[in-house]
Amino acid sequence: MIKPRIGIRPTIDGRWGGVRESLEEKTMAMAKSAAELISGSLRYPDGTPVECVISPTTIGGGAEAAICEDFFASQNVVATLTVTPCWCYGSETFDMNPRTIKAVWGFNGTERPGAVYLAAVMSAYAQKGLPAFSIYGQDVQDLNDNSVPADVQEKILNFAKCAAAVGWMRNKSYVNMGAVSMGIAGSYCNESFFQKYLGIRAEWVDLTEILRRIKLEIYDPAEYEKALAWIKANCKEGYDKNAGKTLPEIITKSKVVPPDEDWAFIAKMTVIIKDILFGNPKLNQLGWHEEALGKNAVAGGFQGQRHWTDWLPNADFTEAIMASTFDWTGPKEPVAFATENDTLNGVSMLFGKLVSDTAPCFHDVRTYWSPQAVERVSGKKLEGAAAGGFIHLVNSGASALDGTGAAKDAAGSGCMKPWWDMTPADIKACLEATEWSRADYGYFRGGGFSSNYKNVAEMPVTLLRVNMVDGIGPTLQIAQGHTVLLDDKTHDALDQRTDPTWPTTWFVPELTGEGAFKDVYGLMAVWGANHGVTVYGHVGDRLLTLASMLRIPVALHNVPAGQVFRPHAWAAFGTECAEAADYRACETYGALYK
Repeated sequence: MIKPRIGIRPTIDGRWGGVRESLEEKTMAMAKSAAELISGSLRYPDGTPVECVISPTTIGGGAEAAICEDFFASQNVVATLTVTPCWCYGSETFDMNPRTIKAVWGFNGTERPGAVYLAAVMSAYAQKGLPAFSIYGQDVQDLNDNSVPADVQEKILNFAKCAAAVGWMRNKSYVNMGAVSMGIAGSYCNESFFQKYLGIRAEWVDLTEILRRIKLEIYDPAEYEKALAWIKANCKEGYDKNAGKTLPEIITKSKVVPPDEDWAFIAKMTVIIKDILFGNPKLNQLGWHEEALGKNAVAGGFQGQRHWTDWLPNADFTEAIMASTFDWTGPKEPVAFATENDTLNGVSMLFGKLVSDTAPCFHDVRTYWSPQAVERVSGKKLEGAAAGGFIHLVNSGASALDGTGAAKDAAGSGCMKPWWDMTPADIKACLEATEWSRADYGYFRGGGFSSNYKNVAEMPVTLLRVNMVDGIGPTLQIAQGHTVLLDDKTHDALDQRTDPTWPTTWFVPELTGEGAFKDVYGLMAVWGANHGVTVYGHVGDRLLTLASMLRIPVALHNVPAGQVFRPHAWAAFGTECAEAADYRACETYGALYK
């Protein structure tokens, strides 16, 4: 597979006889600097460097633009970065391919008018209906200075990271395991949204396929044994909520897999679901050629409740370990795999993973705890970051184990890491911070285990959610904030009121004093659904850029204005209210693959 690449287009003043010749070296130096910056700084989700290709010629006019386009067509170029230190002929040199995402870096120097070309070509792109990102350094550089200023680097990397994410999703599949869970609207897969906005194919797999593969032993037995042994060695069992209870017959007779066989069933189920999503050449060796292919997935979700969990072990372990940066094979790429097959939260997991390189943590956006309510229930007066209250992020049994915050950065602080940076010590710490509690048989008659943890570190995180709104289409919500720590007594007093077998994160958004971010309650009051996703770090700026590429308007965010990077044409839709301009621009341009 050719990975999605960034094509670098060095444009130049086309006048031969001294002008063009004098600019060749500088123009190509800019192209090479940009390519080196991108490949040396960014990685694909599989951990390999983002790849760039440079036009075989500088581009002084339409003929050379065509040569460049023919070359890029063979290289799976998803986005182009045009670079120039000088004046060029705008409509003759610009990228007119409607399928590529576009940016232009105009060199800020006084010797040649690179900035003039940048302004001219942005005007051309706007007139042609081809949104493009404008990149221009704040400080004037000398013509012989081939360095890339820090502010230019930031925009180039933001653009390239998000463009690579668009390309990574394209022509892959979202795999619906099962159907709709408990009437949750997000579980209704909108295949038109996946196709037109993301370039993703929607596929469905009935949950009976898992049972077929278990019965016919359509899985790699060696991997199953390895997974089960790893689970028994590393996944410690915790609190059993069912112990000592007299359960009604409707529950006891529904537990068809004996409790002591739950882990074996879950290990097989997890191995099989991985195979369904991504394929497995070992199955080909076993004679299962069709099954070996997989579904070319980039994300998926598991219905679970209730047609599965009313009689079979839940998929909480599967969902948690798929989304984590490790499993029995060691460090591995996390998978956006949604609880209750909430497809919109699955997309949110995918967006978050692609821009942050960290595990996406699935949550119920469960409860706003005011300072007054916390003090009434626990006797604790909140202070510090939690003084204004917080939101209880929890999930009905599953969330990536990285969400514990047990991994350590270079300074020894709790964090979440890209999978390629996870050490054996990090993996061990995340496992030790997690208990696997017996599923509550009242909710999950078929049993299973839930990932039970509380976040053990205060970390910067970004909460996000994609929503579908009739009359608008998809929208995105973004809230940068931090996890907060509660002492054990306060945590227990609050956590016991929900379900103490589930993973808990206490979250506080960064407040701006305005709109949804006037206070913590304000965010909770306008959150668009019962689910959301957190990823590590403050990556709202990249989410904003990605959303603009996909033409998804952002309904709310608390990203500082100076960090917002959208196509230049967005300013033509208004500059006083950027939120309204974003809605109008997305409506005007329409879905990326419409």
